[in-house]
Amino acid sequence: MHPLTQAIVKQACKIIVGKEQQIRQSLACLLARGHLLIEDIPGMGKTTLAHLLARLLGLQFNRIQFTSDLLPSDIIGAAIYDRAGATFSFHPGPIFTQLLLADEINRTTPKTQSALLEAMEEHQVTTEGETRTLPEPFFVIATQNPAYHAGTFPLPESQLDRFLMRIQLGYPDRWAERVLLQGKDRRLLIDELEPCAEPAELVALQLEVEKVHASDALLDYLQSLVEHTRRNPRYNTGLSPRASLALLHSARAWAFMEGRHQIVPEDLQAVLPAVVTHRLRHDTTAADDGATIAAELLEEVPIP
Repeated sequence: MHPLTQAIVKQACKIIVGKEQQIRQSLACLLARGHLLIEDIPGMGKTTLAHLLARLLGLQFNRIQFTSDLLPSDIIGAAIYDRAGATFSFHPGPIFTQLLLADEINRTTPKTQSALLEAMEEHQVTTEGETRTLPEPFFVIATQNPAYHAGTFPLPESQLDRFLMRIQLGYPDRWAERVLLQGKDRRLLIDELEPCAEPAELVALQLEVEKVHASDALLDYLQSLVEHTRRNPRYNTGLSPRASLALLHSARAWAFMEGRHQIVPEDLQAVLPAVVTHRLRHDTTAADDGATIAAELLEEVPIP
């Protein structure tokens, strides 16, 4: 692995035990300049993972707890009237940070959910007729509870598509849970960690990721995967061009983390489940498991 990313993953695995794959996916998502959606039941470590990445990468961190009465201005900020100067001054909201945790994003209304759209796509917000640029780097980690939980508002497809990856942490195995039970509070352990990198180093790594080469044969494989979803009647809709780019960017980041300067098919296969499962649905069974859909796709499309 790349020395710096290896150090980050090693430190992270000391806090979130037994979840190296998910930690690596999260880091790859950040290196690819994407945003991450973590879907799982409460108490699985979603918030801890966000805190952990911010700490190890030396990023400014803000958290928004999404609730049913949250307003867009609570995220973006608002203009406050100053009586002394008889003017309005803008007070930035918590979105003006480098790593934003949007906790339980599907517990708020669609209007407030959509307030994140421009920020996630354009890295800027527009309010009071003025556009304001967000810090660099800017990374959103959103958590959501399963749709069957009470009080949730399912994310619309346009919002889901803004997330480069969606992952699940899942239950720990018996050994990992014993480590948690016998060890210190994870939040206290995070506070004891020293950052492995600074924001400027992270930006430099993101620039290096963009230089990772994708051969024509690799692009043939990627396009075959995407075209299969568009031709196969099992899917309601096929993968979009944005999804194609998401696969490419994610595979570049994975290859870079593995210490390679060129993408190989295994890199594409490693990131595909996290990139496509929230973008694909079978037309016959809406409740199909995303991992099953990804496995079928990889099995049905041979490597050129």
